Amino acid sequence: MLSYQAFYRAYRPQSFAEMSGQTHIKQTLQNALLYNKTTHAYLFSGPRGTGKTSAAKIFAKALNCENGPAKEPCNECETCKSITEGSNTDVIEFDAASNSRVEEIRDIIEKVRFAPSNARFKVYIIDEAEKMTVQAQNALLKTIEEPPEYAVFLLLTENAEMLLPTINSRCVMLKLRNIKDKLIKKYLMESLKVP
Repeated sequence: MLSYQAFYRAYRPQSFAEMSGQTHIKQTLQNALLYNKTTHAYLFSGPRGTGKTSAAKIFAKALNCENGPAKEPCNECETCKSITEGSNTDVIEFDAASNSRVEEIRDIIEKVRFAPSNARFKVYIIDEAEKMTVQAQNALLKTIEEPPEYAVFLLLTENAEMLLPTINSRCVMLKLRNIKDKLIKKYLMESLKVP
């Protein structure tokens, strides 16, 4: 049986060094990791295709890497591999577009109180965070304000202004920009090994 994998998944960067553009984001996250100054909530905002999910996954790996926290994930330890494969139970990806109701958020809140089972941090990557209902955002707010020390929330959105100002104020804001055409072309040429 043939298996199909979308181009963006097959060639998703696995380290900050592999990411095209977004130097300001990479530097901010790497400095936080290098100097042990990470916090409990980050908001990655920017247009579609700018690397929000890639940056969040790389950051989750760097936080939990068995050789870290490190400026770059090693991508060789069991923790890094399991995060890359999407099988690590302590890195939870949540699509708010499909699970926007307060009941789904309460499920996260209920589970966050349990310590990580095989990683240093329990990381929640909440994609399309702006799609959460106001009630769901309010339910999440208390946990973002007073999370357990091992919990990290990575909220991803194209429209940060659609999130409650109280949520925005509790997060480190990371605004990703459109990537220049020449960087996209360079990355494609390298990925496809075109001379």
